[in-house]
Amino acid sequence: MRRELLQEAARIVVKLGTGVLTDERKQPDLAQMEQLVGQVADQCRAGKEIVLVTSGAVGAGMGTLGYKKRPSELAELQACAAVGQSRLMAMYEKLFAKHGLHVAQVLLTHEDLQDHERHLNARNTLMTLLGHKVIPIINENDAISFTELKFGDNDRLSALVASLLPADLLVILTTVDGVIENFGKADAKTIATIEQIDAVVEGMVGGTESETAVGGMASKIQAAKIVIRSGIPLVIASGHKKNMLARIMAGEAEGTIFIPQPSKLQGRKRWIAFFHHPKGTLFVDAGAKKALSENGKSLLLPGVTRCDGEFKAGDVLRICDADGLEFARGICNFSAAEIATRQLARAEVVHRDNLVIL
Repeated sequence: MRRELLQEAARIVVKLGTGVLTDERKQPDLAQMEQLVGQVADQCRAGKEIVLVTSGAVGAGMGTLGYKKRPSELAELQACAAVGQSRLMAMYEKLFAKHGLHVAQVLLTHEDLQDHERHLNARNTLMTLLGHKVIPIINENDAISFTELKFGDNDRLSALVASLLPADLLVILTTVDGVIENFGKADAKTIATIEQIDAVVEGMVGGTESETAVGGMASKIQAAKIVIRSGIPLVIASGHKKNMLARIMAGEAEGTIFIPQPSKLQGRKRWIAFFHHPKGTLFVDAGAKKALSENGKSLLLPGVTRCDGEFKAGDVLRICDADGLEFARGICNFSAAEIATRQLARAEVVHRDNLVIL
């Protein structure tokens, strides 16, 4: 299955983490970047379309501005990102030019992908660049992003970019060999294949202690949830090993592969499911959950037990069962105030066409 999934991939999103791009001084590691760029160039020569999602801007800026630890103040983080991003792109442009390849900088905020028109425009831009054999190099626009509008980390950003295109494969190159069972212990081992993300898998992972990075393996598991629901496989592997991309594409047993779900979401449903910060929550009873999950029905008002948050008609909401487990998302037809009145009879609160089972 691994070999079939990977050898057929023609459009690939590759995410490079801060840990594989910078050295112990928190500076961009030129030799490491050169070998990674070489790997990407090899795949381009093999006819693959590559989109690069890069971290490292804040780390590069930290070194220039003299920070030894990742700043906690937003303005300081943004200053590091502004300085570091220009350094990072200059290096990428020079390194790819050695291979006769052109690059384009694409800086995104969450708002760019949440707004439907801007979402489609971003996709059209990326597809046009790929059509011209240009490698888009994507990062979050950290110089202007703030907490409410952030993707959270570049693992999530890479998953959203893969879902946006959509890509045939997401590869996250990091400082470890993949998802590690019994991490830090004598019997630690890399899990080769994950077919379902359950409590056992989530219990294996944690955050990061790096001074320049955010996220860690926990954020990569969240990214995996997005892409496998979108029908896209994910491989997490070491970015420090030579020729890793070629070995992954050949189907070799490198890293951890997450197997995509067979029922992939279509474009608009992906946009509803993954590209929003939900404005509120609808809690539903067991009958409503079954009607939505198993019978393909719309959500009617009698099935809603309560709603949380201040939202308006047209907002994307979380839909949770009686235990508080989110199992769906959808675009609500009414405001929180209208639902609270309970005077809408059997009105459709969320139409089936605007509802996604996660």
